Amino acid sequence: MSRKLLVIEDDHNIADLVALHLRDEGYDVEVQHNGNDGLTAALTGQYELIILDLMLPGIDGLSVCRRLRNEK
Repeated sequence: MSRKLLVIEDDHNIADLVALHLRDEGYDVEVQHNGNDGLTAALTGQYELIILDLMLPGIDGLSVCRRLRNEK
């Protein structure tokens, strides 16, 4: 079973804290800090869960979510 998660969060402190706690629970966590990179990672990777901030630089989180739902 894959335990790989993606966190898309532009605030580095929040992203680091979320990733730290998820890693403590045994998850493999990748972090992206803007909507463009997050969307690319989400489309090319295999993630069990994506944690997505709504207000992101580049593409906002709601647009990322919409594009992911259309692509997958």
